Order: sequence, then structure tokens, then C-alpha cells
Amino acid sequence: MNTTIEPWEALMPEVTSPPKKVAFHTLGCKLNFSETATIKRGLEAAHFQSVGFDQAADVYVINTCSVTEQADKKFKGLVKDCLRLNPNAFVAAVGCYAQLKPEELAAVNGVDLVLGAKEKFNLTAYLNDLTKNDFGEVHSCHIDETDFYVGSYALGDRTRAFLKVQDGCDYKCTYCTIPLARGISRSDALENVLENARKISSQGVKEIVLTGVNIGDYGKGEFGNKKHSHTFFDLVQALDKIEGIARVRISSIEPNLLRNEVIDFVAQAKCFVPHFHIPLQSGSDRLLKNMKRRYLTGLYTERVARIRQVMPDACIGVDVIVGFPGESDDDFLETYQYLASLDVSYLHVFTYSERENTEAASMSEVVPMHVRRKRSKMLRGLSVKLRHAFYQRHLGSTRTVLFEDENKQGWMFGFTENYIKVKHPWNPDWVNTLKTMKLTELDEDGLVLASYIKDI
Repeated sequence: MNTTIEPWEALMPEVTSPPKKVAFHTLGCKLNFSETATIKRGLEAAHFQSVGFDQAADVYVINTCSVTEQADKKFKGLVKDCLRLNPNAFVAAVGCYAQLKPEELAAVNGVDLVLGAKEKFNLTAYLNDLTKNDFGEVHSCHIDETDFYVGSYALGDRTRAFLKVQDGCDYKCTYCTIPLARGISRSDALENVLENARKISSQGVKEIVLTGVNIGDYGKGEFGNKKHSHTFFDLVQALDKIEGIARVRISSIEPNLLRNEVIDFVAQAKCFVPHFHIPLQSGSDRLLKNMKRRYLTGLYTERVARIRQVMPDACIGVDVIVGFPGESDDDFLETYQYLASLDVSYLHVFTYSERENTEAASMSEVVPMHVRRKRSKMLRGLSVKLRHAFYQRHLGSTRTVLFEDENKQGWMFGFTENYIKVKHPWNPDWVNTLKTMKLTELDEDGLVLASYIKDI
């Protein structure tokens, strides 16, 4: 039965004096960040004191990712970093990789506890005894048991928050482990999402980024059934009415689930910004079929055209995978030329890596790693050109910029509503404020300089 639960209720240990210190590190996506924040709030409610991951702590929690081989390898380095700071620290691994390969993580020297997809939200219950273990203790359910939903949001800084609205995926893409790590598609109740948005608003945060595994599938499993009680369009319309939030940004959304009604609504919405990140993965229809994607390039082209029709200045980002099994030189050239012809703004390029227990891992015609790296480099170069052209096109225009709190050698940074990164001399009074700025020029790093016009 799919029910929304509070992960730390009735799991608080006795207060210790002084409080135990806990540090967190998150690998992977915005969804992981939102869940780390929820786990962190639970431990703080149980009287743990949060510190930075670069500080000595009694407990280190690493939220793992399984999407790329690099994230897997980075985990071991993070464990070593923890033990250098405190050789007696209790190290816990949670998240997607912890669900997929719990025994493998438990065998890493220094790891004391591994919690799977269901157990991670009950971390507090496992921290009554912080004695280090000779071998990591594993608590991991079968993924079919993760049919419940835990609402999450992360206040990463004073500027934006990541709001989880959906979890799991029912798609069967041949390269992806996410359904194995997170289970079936399920959604938070609409009123719970809105309540979390109100909590975020009360903290003075100006921007919400919607996150999930497959957010366009929102509504499925909302009340414990496979039908859609609400749709993503319902969610978007409801969130646009929340008071106090200046911006809502849609994170990655599948092209087949990005309906025209959503695009048209965003074009005239009060809060939603003209920025879409739409996974493509390949410009070859043959490879899209082999990946078991639920669209072909024709539909993708239609989505981009529709956005440009109603929002000419929108930012459009694209995910693309290079080196998928069977990707020939002609397939890659087809992808490159397709992306170069599309009116998109930037690319996120992923080099294919074999993931155990996926259909693609057993496919023949493996692309050599040096070829994958070469193709990745070519597409990253194309992304630089696309972003530069997108930025250049908007020079001279007036945009609203939300400034962040990073001070980098006397400069601060912010993003326009259509996701142009702006650079301006540091002014602490501008942090988490919206300013009307005129975009004036590109600097040597490809960032946009802007002149102040007025406050919002």
C-alpha cells in the first residue's frame, strides 16, 4: 500500500550530551539531494548535530548513485576521506548503489552500515550503537517492497530548493538501473507537494526545482493505485498558485510526457520559468528503439518546435548518451548532426557505461572505450558552441536574475529565468534577490556580464 510516511517518527534515540556530530555527502541527482536533506532533518530532530563533510564527525552518511561508473568509484575515495578526519567514525551508505550492490559497499574498508531504498529513511533507528564493525551491516529489502512514498525537499541554499514530487520508474530503458534501485513509479499526494512548497516559501526561498525519477509520470500511485489520481499538468497548475515563490523550474522530463498543454501553460504561467531539460539519448531512431525509449526523433523535434513557437527565448537542455552498444560511426554522426540542427541551448553528455543486470550490458557490438571518449569530447564541444550561441543571442536583452551566495574571487553569480548564467561584482546585499539586469557581454569564460537596472 502506497502511503506517505514521516521517516523519523518514533525513531528518536535518547538525547546525548554533547550531541553526536553527523556529516552528509550526496552523489548523483537533485532527487538524491532532496532525500539527503530529509534524512538530515530527521537526524537533527533526533538531536544529532550536522557538520560539513570536511569536518570531523561521529557519523558520516554517503548517499550513493548508480547511474555512472564514476559515481561508484568515487564512493571508496569518500570513505577514505571520512576515516582520515576521524578513524573511529561510523560510516553509513544509503541510496541507489546501496540498494543495487549492498554487499559490495559493505565490503569497502571502513563502511559500517548499508541501507537500501526502504531502510534509508529510518537511518536514525540504526544509530543507537556507533561502534565500528569489522564488516558492514546490511539492511536491504527487495525492491518490490518499496511501494511507499516519502516526501522530500532540500534547501540547498537560500536561493533555490529541490522539491521531490515523484519516485521510481515503470520504464524499461535497456541501459538504466533506476527501476532496480528505486522501484515502481509512485507520487506524493498533491496536497503534500503543495504543503512542502509552502514550507519552502516560508523559508524565504525564491526558486523551487521539481525533482523525481520520472516527474512527467506524476500522479501515478498517488493513493496506492497504478492509475493517475492527478496529472503532471494538474501539479503544474496548482503549484503556480503558491504564494511567495517567485520561480518554479521543471527538471528533466521525458519528451513523450511533456504535453503541449504543459508547454502552453508554462508560456503564460505566473511562476514557471521558460526552461526545459528533455532527455534525448540518441539522434538515431534505430538506437532509440534498442534503448527502448518511448519516442523517436520526430516527436522530439515536435516538442522543441512547440517550445520555440510559444517561448522563443526558452532554454532547452538535452541529455545524450554516447557509446551505446551498436552505435556505429554513422549513428553517432546522425546524432551529432541532429543536435547541431536543433534549436537547443546546451547538452548533458553521458559516456555509456555497462550496468550489471541491464539488458544493454549483454548486447554485442560493444563500442571501444577510446571511441566513446572521443565521441563524448565532440559532443561536449558542440554543447559549448550551442550555449555560446544561446547566450550571444540574448545580449542586449533585459532579464530577471536571481543571485546566489557564492563569492568567487570577488564575483557573484545568478541565473536568469531562462537559465543564462550571469556574473556580477560581489554584493552581499544581492544574495537571494531578484534584479532586473541588462545582459551586456560575454567574458572570457563564456559567462554573461550584466548591468543593473532595478530591483524586482
